[in-house]
Formats: sequence, C-alpha cells, structure tokens
Amino acid sequence: MPQVVLVHPQIPPNTGNIARTCAATQTPLHLVGPLGFEISDRYLKRAGLDYWPYVNLTYHESLTDFHSYCQQKGGRCLGFSTSGAYSYTDFEYRDDDWLLFGCETAGLPSDVLQACDATIFIPMSQPQVRSLNLSVSVAIGLFEAKRQLGYFLEASAPKPPR
Repeated sequence: MPQVVLVHPQIPPNTGNIARTCAATQTPLHLVGPLGFEISDRYLKRAGLDYWPYVNLTYHESLTDFHSYCQQKGGRCLGFSTSGAYSYTDFEYRDDDWLLFGCETAGLPSDVLQACDATIFIPMSQPQVRSLNLSVSVAIGLFEAKRQLGYFLEASAPKPPR
C-alpha cells in the first residue's frame, strides 16, 4: 500500500487534515522532523478530530532516519513537486511507493528530490498560483495512487445510470 510521507511539515492544521485523510483511507502516515509544531499541538489534534486512534503514524527524527527505514522496507520514493517530471495522472503507481511531500513554504529540499526515484507534479491552469495547499496535494496524489491500484473497488458505490 502506498504510504504518505511529510518532510518537515510546518502547519499543524494541514498535518491534522492529512492525518484524517490517512485514517479514512487506512494509509500509513510518516512525519519526518524537524516539525514546525509539537505532535501534541491542539490545532493538529483539532484538525484530525477524533480520528487519531485510526492513524497509523510513524515519526522519524530526521531525513537520515527516514531513508534508513525506507531502505529497510523497500519501495520507491516519489517526490511531489511543482517542478516534477510526471503528471500525477500519467504516473504508474506501485503498492510499495512512498509519496513524499515537502513543507508548505518550500516544498521538498532539492537533495531529497534528486534522491527520489521519480518526481510528480499536479497540473494547475493558473500560472500565477505557485502551488496547492499541502493537504489538498496529498489527497489528490494519494487518491490517484490508490485508485490506480484498485483500493477503492470494494468501497465503490454502484455506477450511475447512463
């Protein structure tokens, strides 16, 4: 199953919203420090509502710690960036993918992007808009990966009549 990785997140409500998305989709969430907040932050908890018991959360003190963990588990690191090489809809996801997202203000560091197996972007029509909100980007990327991999087949509603 693809896993979500937030590298140096800064805004507690964004991380809380992402945690809620991960809880709803049973997707593991990895936070890579340093964080711009404490895990006990009330805004983080509030955004995640009462779903925190359903979040499969792993905290990594540093990028070095995360990379060691990732190498041990295997899989591809996919960096989401406005400067990515592949559109999120054109990329073929695998079950062992790590979906990496950077902090709200700077995105993923260039050395992290260079170390990724592939970089992915979410197209935007308005060139003056620098990026989407982090929690929106995670939801878009995660849902596309899980859709491609068939994770939502059992939860699908009947198809509407034509």
